[in-house]
Amino acid sequence: MGGINPAGRTSGHQAFRRTVLDALPADQQRQTLEGLAALMQLVEHSEKGWHDRAGQPVNSPAQSLRDQVLNHTLVRRNEDPRFLEPGLPANRQASLQLSEPLRFTLRRRQLPENLPENWQVRELGAREVEVTVPAGVFETLLPDAQRPKVRAAAQLPQGFEPASLYRSVHHPRGLSMAIFGASDCLGASGLSWETLRQTLNPDHIAVYAGNSIGQLDDAGWGGLMKSLVSGQRATSKQMPLGYGQMPADFLNAYVLGSVGSTGAVLGACASFLYNLRLGTEDIRSGRRKVVMVGTADAPITPEIIEGFRAMGALADDASLKALDALELLTDADYQRASRPFALNCGFTMAEASQFILLMDDSLALELGADIMGSVPDVFVNADGFKRSISAPGIGNYITLGKAASLVRDLLGEKALRERSFLHAHGTSTPKNRTTESHVLDEIARANGITDWPVVAIKSFIGHSQGSAAGDQLVSALGSFAHGILPGIPTLNKVADDVYADRLRFFQTPIAFKADAAFINAKGFGGNNATGVVLSPDVTERLLLQRHGADAINAWKARRETVRAQADAYLVQADRGHYAPRYQFGEEVLEGPELDIHADRIHIPGYAQAVSLTSDNPFGRINEEPSE
Repeated sequence: MGGINPAGRTSGHQAFRRTVLDALPADQQRQTLEGLAALMQLVEHSEKGWHDRAGQPVNSPAQSLRDQVLNHTLVRRNEDPRFLEPGLPANRQASLQLSEPLRFTLRRRQLPENLPENWQVRELGAREVEVTVPAGVFETLLPDAQRPKVRAAAQLPQGFEPASLYRSVHHPRGLSMAIFGASDCLGASGLSWETLRQTLNPDHIAVYAGNSIGQLDDAGWGGLMKSLVSGQRATSKQMPLGYGQMPADFLNAYVLGSVGSTGAVLGACASFLYNLRLGTEDIRSGRRKVVMVGTADAPITPEIIEGFRAMGALADDASLKALDALELLTDADYQRASRPFALNCGFTMAEASQFILLMDDSLALELGADIMGSVPDVFVNADGFKRSISAPGIGNYITLGKAASLVRDLLGEKALRERSFLHAHGTSTPKNRTTESHVLDEIARANGITDWPVVAIKSFIGHSQGSAAGDQLVSALGSFAHGILPGIPTLNKVADDVYADRLRFFQTPIAFKADAAFINAKGFGGNNATGVVLSPDVTERLLLQRHGADAINAWKARRETVRAQADAYLVQADRGHYAPRYQFGEEVLEGPELDIHADRIHIPGYAQAVSLTSDNPFGRINEEPSE
């Protein structure tokens, strides 16, 4: 796994550790804080140890920078300069009543293409003109700076800029996050991608990655769509780089060099699980052996936030003040903006990029891959008829019910009842706390569960839209590795309208040895999905049952080398030394370089050919009889 979210880097469980920091041993707390300080460019590491950016020694970053790291990660006051004073750049329509003619000069190229009828233009030279507007009504736009109505956000750790780590040129933020996330995933795997690629048929590799609403910042569709009204010029990159499937395209073209299957399924807040479902089905069917699955969402822009605010979905400043009867909001109040299953007023917008590497189990054993868990299935169901496109419906009862049934069939009733936990969607909206808790509580009742632990990590990292379930999944892997479930720190009291008879909510982290986790997602429009992820211990038992003790022992021996290579990467990453894979213009192939046959195509750089033989579900049709 690899990626980045408001809690930090995904690999090495850095982001997970940030969410359970006080429950960790002292050495893990120190390592986490030092790694975050390096990620945030507060310190650098060299042979001489830690030092600040001016070269001055820093003896203990974990102590001296602790408050700065804690205050500028997770949910907090929005630190984007556009959301600070004097406010969001905007324009206001105005009708000016001119009591006398208005004269002004400007460059010729700044004249409107279609001049208003009453404008009089006089040449002042080759490049300049004088414009006279007669007295009367003059319609114009006045520059404005509007006070943001929503100031809470869950941004990446302050100071971390993924685009600065490679040769990015006008890349939307989500795509630069995708480059970092996928590279982090490969580095943490301990495997050589080039070596892995040589062992496989090119068609045995797939990439399923996207996001929920495309790239809507200024470098993508956001800048394109407002270019005419803002007077800016559209660029040649804004249109192509704005597509929702572009994270997959970027990984194929610049990170992996893959010619295998590709695509992205957009399912609002369930997008990560939709793509995970594609990967698991591909591997189960035998069509693929390695699949990279992921999402990268960067929706913290004034326009997107205003759109969700207009829907009443966000925790805006006025609602937060009313919720706590406050006159003014402090930084501490913004840090408590996201309150799943408590008295709340809306979700907090977040950004994140999460990628995981799925692998056929036989290949994983053969390579000595370090197996962090397994995904037996992902279930997706719609809501049917609805009163409102954004209102929750009945589909989530079906997805979670199927997921619980699968775990019961795989591991038994005791494992389901006593050694599983829920990663709730937990958005922090009043509607979600009621409807999702009813889903969770009813499925618990149906399965005889009386005390089902519920994790809701949006209380830490907000709602990253299409990447939300990816955030939940990598957090679940962290719980398997550390034996800890994150609490809901903003849950002072479970709201009265939450269905909690059979659910276990907790404010601080708890120790819990889990066999399985349920990753739940409820998206706009009725995009419900629930994924099942099994612990490494359970996965090993399943592998032992399928492949036998000799294969497992041989895998463990090979795994030592892979783990050593992964550890070497993580040591450098914790010191802030990253090397994202970005191969622009390298190893590019054209059609004449291919060796093409009727049944196969040989591609330079690949040891195995692409087979052109496909399954024919019909059989050969009878040839027409000759006359």
